[in-house]
Amino acid sequence: MAKFKNTADSPAGIQPGETITVGGVTYERFPIKVPRLIAFGEGLPDVVNEFVKPHYREGDWVAVSEKIVSISQNLVRHISTVKVGWLARFITLGVKKHKNMTAWSRPEKMQVAIEIVGAPRMILAAGVGAVGKLVGKRGWFWVVAGHRVSEIDGFIPEDMYPYTEWGVLPPPDPQGDCERVERETGIPIVTADANYIDVQVLGVSRGVGLDKKTVREILLDNPLGQGNKMTPFVIVRKIKE
Repeated sequence: MAKFKNTADSPAGIQPGETITVGGVTYERFPIKVPRLIAFGEGLPDVVNEFVKPHYREGDWVAVSEKIVSISQNLVRHISTVKVGWLARFITLGVKKHKNMTAWSRPEKMQVAIEIVGAPRMILAAGVGAVGKLVGKRGWFWVVAGHRVSEIDGFIPEDMYPYTEWGVLPPPDPQGDCERVERETGIPIVTADANYIDVQVLGVSRGVGLDKKTVREILLDNPLGQGNKMTPFVIVRKIKE
């Protein structure tokens, strides 16, 4: 079970940390605020070396937002290329709004998901999702849709530019990405899809030394924050057992 508390001090140059206790071990998490937008196609190892390495200590590991992994691979799509159909408009009518963010209620984003999954499967997902809501079970829509379309980011009017106009697609091999970045930087890496609703751990490099379930508990309160906080990296440091 996770226990949370704030800490008064933090190392200079990174954001104030918060501690969390998971399985009897206490970890401190330090979000790293970047001073600029990461460019589409900018290599992830280079970005980690620039923003993370100056604050890294032996024994730390680093959580990286899935969005940044995708951006580094140029897995993006501009809204002007999306031609919204009737199905996308229909499905978005039933999307619930969370924390003043209209992410999946924008039909362009749903249209991209339909193009990945196919219309027949999305129609089935919408039907199953509607039944799930009637019986108090949420999330069935995404389970049936599959293809990791729930991880599509961007196209959010309340977000900062360019993510108001650009969609970000999930990386095809997040586990391989973590292993590659650790090899090239020497820093153990976790990739996480974190938002107001849930946290999913997509990849954990060997040097982290923890399983996905434990990593998820450590990140469960989403210390990465949302995109407009400009904190796409979090250093995780074990402070006591």
